[in-house]
Amino acid sequence: MMYYTYMLRCQDGSLYTGITTDLNRRFREHSCGSAVGAKYTKSHAPITIEAAWSSKDRSLASSLEYQIKRLRKQKKEMLINNPGLLGQILGHKIDSQEYVSIVYKF
Repeated sequence: MMYYTYMLRCQDGSLYTGITTDLNRRFREHSCGSAVGAKYTKSHAPITIEAAWSSKDRSLASSLEYQIKRLRKQKKEMLINNPGLLGQILGHKIDSQEYVSIVYKF
């Protein structure tokens, strides 16, 4: 099963990072404020998926999510503008070869 690590832009300009096996479903869950959506997106309505990376398992997706969440917003914006910089921005913290940047339009 393929897993995705994604970054959402919210209406207030903030960014949210999470993982899922289905980007469309997860975006809908965040957007409608359902019980399965994240607590953060209930008070910060998401407007778009800004970036996403696929990985072969949950462990890899969770590792990337953790590392992205630790970044300052400026670095997150750099990743959004150029997802291919994943290895340069996160350096030795992850093996960037394990992730594929995907173009996502909802």
